Amino acid sequence: MRLLHTSDWHLGAADGERSLNEDQRFFIDEIIRIIEREKVDAVLIAGDVYDRSVASAEAIRLYDDAVTRICGDLGVPVCIIAGNHDGPERLSTCSGLLSGVGLHIAGALTRSPQIVSFDDAEIFLLPWITEEKVKSVFPEERDAVSGIEDAYRVAVNRMRAAFTPGKRHILIAHAFITNAETSTSDRAAEIGFAMQVPASVFDGFDYVALGHIHKPQDVSPTVRYSGTPMPFSFGREEGQEKSVTIVDTQTMSRRIVPVPLLHRRTTITGTFSEVLHPTCSESERNGYVRAVVTDSYLGLEALSELRRVYPNLLEANGRTFESESGSVTMTVQELERLADDPVSVFRYFCREELDVSPDERLTGLFEKAMASAEGVQA
Repeated sequence: MRLLHTSDWHLGAADGERSLNEDQRFFIDEIIRIIEREKVDAVLIAGDVYDRSVASAEAIRLYDDAVTRICGDLGVPVCIIAGNHDGPERLSTCSGLLSGVGLHIAGALTRSPQIVSFDDAEIFLLPWITEEKVKSVFPEERDAVSGIEDAYRVAVNRMRAAFTPGKRHILIAHAFITNAETSTSDRAAEIGFAMQVPASVFDGFDYVALGHIHKPQDVSPTVRYSGTPMPFSFGREEGQEKSVTIVDTQTMSRRIVPVPLLHRRTTITGTFSEVLHPTCSESERNGYVRAVVTDSYLGLEALSELRRVYPNLLEANGRTFESESGSVTMTVQELERLADDPVSVFRYFCREELDVSPDERLTGLFEKAMASAEGVQA
């Protein structure tokens, strides 16, 4: 069999107030092209299908379209587990019915291993777990579970006991493996270092298809993160090539297949003049940009100039008044919101140009002047 391993779609994610639905629809189309081109026999999605446990209507439409095209139009089975961002009960609604058409979903840990059996391989589905979840599902093991590593060992031991001899044994899991390299967008993982487990808890499986960490990487000869199909943050993710992993169960060889991006992420750094006249490529200028200006403050006029050069500018970073080396970063939405609130613009102007914070008296005088001006215009 040829298996396609992907994860962490985070459907419904946004960058500030900017929806990423267009980018997510783009990578879904690309993954479906890869499924067709590579003659994939099954798709493994290793958790965090959604970005929120209560997914938006648009995110649900994206998911519905994706699985309908893969399972329905292409006739390719899909195996999905819930990640820490997913609502397990919502994700697995009608899972028994959907398995009949090739959509196999494990929303929450169950006492009996959740297995999808194919001719030469068994796919074991292990959704996101916690110590308390394992203790509740296996109460007889409560005393043996004193940490998350123990919890994984209890759950995985039950799966190993269900192995069918002569078949390949593939595990889909959503976990934070010790020494895995994180990215800025791995916000849940960065906070939850106590949830780390060693790769050895998965010993015995021929391949472990992991989700949770956003950088594609091998953590052992048999354990791999596919990473996200698109970048969700600036910094480390800017240089990552996003991809899916194709696994051949006959030889257990695997191949990394790049996933093209609708928008690249790029940080442009320099003086205001240098940032306004970049040497980067057109695709970088038209992608998602973080502008870091090293020699001046950024106000609404500067933002307007930057937007003419970078139509998809997401963040702007300029110097502060507090120190010569200090800087402040604001999202473009934060800056643009100022334009809809004259009083906020006034306060921002005072801080930016005068280095003072206006008190109630000064703000009141501005409001009166503005009302007078509006009365004259009327």
